[in-house]
Amino acid sequence: MAAKLKKGDKVVVLTGKDKGKQGEIASVNPTANKAVVEGVNIAIRHTKQSQGTQGGRIAKAMPIELSNLALIDSNGKATRVGFRFEGETKVRFAKTTGEVI
Repeated sequence: MAAKLKKGDKVVVLTGKDKGKQGEIASVNPTANKAVVEGVNIAIRHTKQSQGTQGGRIAKAMPIELSNLALIDSNGKATRVGFRFEGETKVRFAKTTGEVI
């Protein structure tokens, strides 16, 4: 199945403690059905100092379920993603506006 959400997409969180927050997808893990969104689902990780990195309490964005994310269309609203063929190429489009993503 083709990926509805990809790295670099602007998304909004639909449920959970960060409901309503927006961000850009930093990475996607399709096997776990999760994505890391910048500035969303932040957790504090206590890390030990090593030769290359500073130790301490470091804020890190944790993965969030793909079903809890929605793409933001050109109007700034949450939308679902559809697929269609334009000529020979398969493209993603926003269901609310019909625009190609």
